[in-house]
Amino acid sequence: MVLPVVLVTGVLVLIPLAQGVFFTFTDINEGNIANPVLDRPATFSGVGLVNYLHVLSGDPAYGSFWSTLARTLVWTFGCVLAHFTIGLGLAVLLNRRVRGRAVYRALLILPWAVPSFISAFAWKYMFNAQYGVINQALRVVGLPDPVWLGQSDWALVAVMLVNVWLGVPFMMVALLGGLQAIPADLYEAAEVDGASPWQRFRDITLPGLRAVSGTVVLLGVIWTFNMFAVIYLVTGANPNTRILVTYAFERFFSGASRDYAIASTYGVLILSVLLVFVAGYRRALRGQEAA
Repeated sequence: MVLPVVLVTGVLVLIPLAQGVFFTFTDINEGNIANPVLDRPATFSGVGLVNYLHVLSGDPAYGSFWSTLARTLVWTFGCVLAHFTIGLGLAVLLNRRVRGRAVYRALLILPWAVPSFISAFAWKYMFNAQYGVINQALRVVGLPDPVWLGQSDWALVAVMLVNVWLGVPFMMVALLGGLQAIPADLYEAAEVDGASPWQRFRDITLPGLRAVSGTVVLLGVIWTFNMFAVIYLVTGANPNTRILVTYAFERFFSGASRDYAIASTYGVLILSVLLVFVAGYRRALRGQEAA
């Protein structure tokens, strides 16, 4: 009964992954890959660990791996931290009995329901330096109006804002489900014992959400670390918003000779970084559970 799933997984995941790993040990590019249309055989050759040495050296010709990794970490943990804190705050508010709660939930889930490419294009127009509503509002109140999507750090801030807007609804819904699973008797008993709202939040809410929050934070880190669509649709190939996955895309699909070997090397390194993080994160969670 497991065999069909194993076969599908092997075809869709393991075979492409193995081919990508194989490419990292070659010099394959658009000029030496096999091309049946041109009746051209493959002429690429093995190069061992040369691609990894080039990338890990931090050479700008190969994407400045370490600075790009640092920007990727800032992007990932900044977005996930905002997702979790804002999502948790909204979940706590919506878990109370307030008038119009169903309407608020629908409105807050709306960014998640809208296709991401539509949201990205809408935000791109809003961030327009001359005509965007954001800079127009800043001019009205006398504040400087930066070029959000230009060659500056404001571009990274802009795409982080877009990604936070898109990612908060998922975090809110997941945490709201976790809040509703916490028995109300615990809060009533704590209130009778004289626990303050902060003490009830710290000693009941956060521990009760540990399983849910651990899962959604892990998923959020993986998704955000590999988030290509938001960055590329909003800013394009901007070096100030370049993260590992967008550089791999640029290397694979742009340039005079598309460099499949270096792009595949970046893919393997991205997978390696995430595997290390997942292993450390799960160990930390097990340590908390044991404590």
